[in-house]
Amino acid sequence: MPLVVVYCGINTVSMRINTPIVGFIIGLLLPILGFFVVYFLMFRSNSTISGLWGSLAHDHKSAAKVVTLSLLINYGPFLYFNSKRLDYALRGVVTATMIYAAVVVMLMFVW
Repeated sequence: MPLVVVYCGINTVSMRINTPIVGFIIGLLLPILGFFVVYFLMFRSNSTISGLWGSLAHDHKSAAKVVTLSLLINYGPFLYFNSKRLDYALRGVVTATMIYAAVVVMLMFVW
């Protein structure tokens, strides 16, 4: 009886990416990049980054809005991981987004 080898087409790169920790790290780091995008689009002409940090530290409602806008960048990896069926990485991105959402709620209502 001959030996038959079947190629399953499993991509090893996507298998290495499909871990919750990779999605979590991506979900934590991209909103930081999003914060700088929001800064350059909205606040660059008004103040420096240190001035923005000072104003956000005193005005928690504005800080919540900036963090919320920064979270929109997580939509990209969410769609990518969802379309490629990388469910574990998708869980990591959603978990990081939920942590940021809890921070937004605390900024708006607690602090």
